[in-house]
Amino acid sequence: MEKARLTSLAPSETVRVTNPGGSGPFVFTCDHASNYLPAEFGTLGLPVEDLSRHIAWDPGALPVASRIADALDATLIETRVSRLVIDCNRPLDAPDLVPPVSETTAIPGNTGLSDKQRTARVDLAWRPFHDAIAEIIDRRLAHGQETRLVSVHSFTPIYKGRSRPWHIGIIHDDDRRLAAPLISALQRLAGVTVGVNEPYSPADRVYFTLERHARPRGLACAMIEIRNDEISGETGQRKWADLLTGIFSNLEPEEARGSRQRAMGKSVQSAS
Repeated sequence: MEKARLTSLAPSETVRVTNPGGSGPFVFTCDHASNYLPAEFGTLGLPVEDLSRHIAWDPGALPVASRIADALDATLIETRVSRLVIDCNRPLDAPDLVPPVSETTAIPGNTGLSDKQRTARVDLAWRPFHDAIAEIIDRRLAHGQETRLVSVHSFTPIYKGRSRPWHIGIIHDDDRRLAAPLISALQRLAGVTVGVNEPYSPADRVYFTLERHARPRGLACAMIEIRNDEISGETGQRKWADLLTGIFSNLEPEEARGSRQRAMGKSVQSAS
């Protein structure tokens, strides 16, 4: 598991875009890819060992997302700064944009921040991340390239004392074009417990990246949450990445499938 690295980053380095010219229909984001703390933040008052916990990032999510994106010739956009500094999957007015508490752990370095300090964090990581997503999507759409947006996360097996039985969760709002066939494919896998809007739902304010970039542009989208003990090592990461790659390779959003079926129906009527 990656250790926190206490080095400085310029804003231009706090987001990484891999394969920006990907020809596949998918764009993946990894909103909590790293537990990276730029040197100016120290450890935010936390013991160093806390920086490897889920409170600092989504362990395992980036290797899974990277492997899927590579297999599908997809673009991947990732944050390179810990969500303890700023949570890129939150709106600017969210109380946990700069979390004073994560799960049950107080973050001393996040208390009593001035407006100037908060703005500096937004400019360091939040804004470059969302600007990069918007730029990639808008360029694809300008070229008439089909685009589906998927956000990849991981979650803890136990949260605030509550066990979570799901191996994977698919989060969606009322747009189910991508989520519905993805859920159906996962539910056909033996021994896999699938959460539908579990362990989170958009009501928990975890859907921001998709709300900001997919919904206004009418793009099919979904959020994936994988339980992090499933992807704590390379074997599990490869297993889930390959499973999801196989599903995505054959996945067709509901709307596209319906349009094709209607077109086939019209063709049959014309021929008869």
